[in-house]
This record gives sequence, C-alpha cells and structure tokens, in this order.
Amino acid sequence: MDYNFFKVTIENHIAQVSFNRPEKANSLHMPAWEEMRTVFNDMHDNTDVRVIVLTGEGKHFCAGIDLETLMDIQKYNHINCEGRKRETLRKFILNFQDTITALEDCRKPVLAAIHKACVGGGVDIITACDMRYSTADSYFAIKEIDLGLVADIGTLQRLPNIIHPGIVSELAYTGRKVSGAEAAKIGLTNNVFDTQKEMMEYVMGIAKMIASKSPLCIRGTKEMLLYKRDHSVRESLDYMATWNSAMLMSNDLMEAFQAQMEKREAQYE
Repeated sequence: MDYNFFKVTIENHIAQVSFNRPEKANSLHMPAWEEMRTVFNDMHDNTDVRVIVLTGEGKHFCAGIDLETLMDIQKYNHINCEGRKRETLRKFILNFQDTITALEDCRKPVLAAIHKACVGGGVDIITACDMRYSTADSYFAIKEIDLGLVADIGTLQRLPNIIHPGIVSELAYTGRKVSGAEAAKIGLTNNVFDTQKEMMEYVMGIAKMIASKSPLCIRGTKEMLLYKRDHSVRESLDYMATWNSAMLMSNDLMEAFQAQMEKREAQYE
C-alpha cells in the first residue's frame, strides 16, 4: 500500500505501519499527520488486517510534531475577531486529537515497537496504542512543557490510565527523559529489549498470536477494553451483555469449537 509518509506492508494478516520520515527523525508535519489518520482508517476497513505493528524507519521511532507545524498557529493571527480566531484554533487542536484517536477507533490491536526517540507527539501516539515495547536505548519525554505548551492531544488524558498518576505528573511537569529500562519498570511499556532485532522478533511473535485468533473476538475485546476505561464496571457489564447477545453466535465461535475438538488450528474468515 502506497503512502507518502508511511511505509505499510501486510503479510499473514499483520500490518506493519512505519513512520517514514527518517531524515526528520520521523517528526510529523501536517501532511504526515493527516495521512496517519488515513492509514489507520484504511487498516480499520481492511478485512485482511487483524493486527498492526507500529514502528519507525531510520534511527528513531518518532520525534513528535514537526516544530514548523506548531508554528503554523501564528497564521491565525490575521483573524481580527478574537472569538473566530479562538474557534479556528480549537478546530486546529481537535483535528490533531482526532488523528491520535484514529488509532483507538481502528478496531485492530496496535502494538508499538519503539526504538530511540519517542518524544512529544510520539508519546501521544503510543498512549493510544494497545501495547508498547521498546529497546534499552529508547527514551520518552513529554516535551511540551519545555516548549511553553500544555500537552494537548492525548498524553495527559490517556497516560494516567497506563501508569501511576503521580509518575504522569512528574513527567508532565519536568519533561525529563525516561529510559527504556525505566519505561518498562513503571509500566509504560510491556517489555524492554537489548536490540531492535530482539524487540521486533518478540513483537511480531505476539502479533502472530493475535492474528491467529478470531478477528471478531479481537475487535470485540478492544471495544470492551476501551469502553471499560471510560465507564463504570456496571455500565461495562451491561454493554458487554448487549455486545455478546449480538456477536456471540458467530461462525468464529463454531470454528473455534470445531478446531478444539479436531486438535487443529482454527481458520477464521
């Protein structure tokens, strides 16, 4: 699949999506930012894709939003009406937020495989992923505080659901770097690896396991996990009952039972 700023390959139901601006440390300017939403919308709709591995080409995973893109907010200064200026700026921010949310709206699990830099907008992106893995030489930072900004496109909303809120506060207030080892220790990543090769072998192994499961169940599991994050246990149980009353009696269920009885791997539609 051809994109301008992302490299996408699909094999055995696993899509590897890679940031592809290595000359810019995979920082994302506006065209790349908008394309990222397109990529994940396409992955959501692609029935051949069951799981996504997000990586970065070159030396770094993702250096966040291109600084020139951040400076674009100055172009709104020509709007004379303060109300309309602020309304336009709000739309600008919401557009960035919606791109991050596209990773969650894509009902295929997204596994982030992180090496070297993951800062600013890169952290926003990985907080919207289902699982995160990194190399020992990776580092993470909520850099917005050093740019005179409040991180505004997802980190402060999603990260407290991933790691301890007190640690989130420390990182958000200081902007300090978190090493790959510390990221695994505090639960930001699932595991840390000495080399990128070791990390990719492990992550692709996890992706292969996920791809072998019922696609319908995987999509439903992601739906339930995200719903529970934002709702009470009672509300989540009620939604779960409604979901399964609609989805339970599927071909996937019959195939899973049949494969178990025949002691073979299930083959799903």
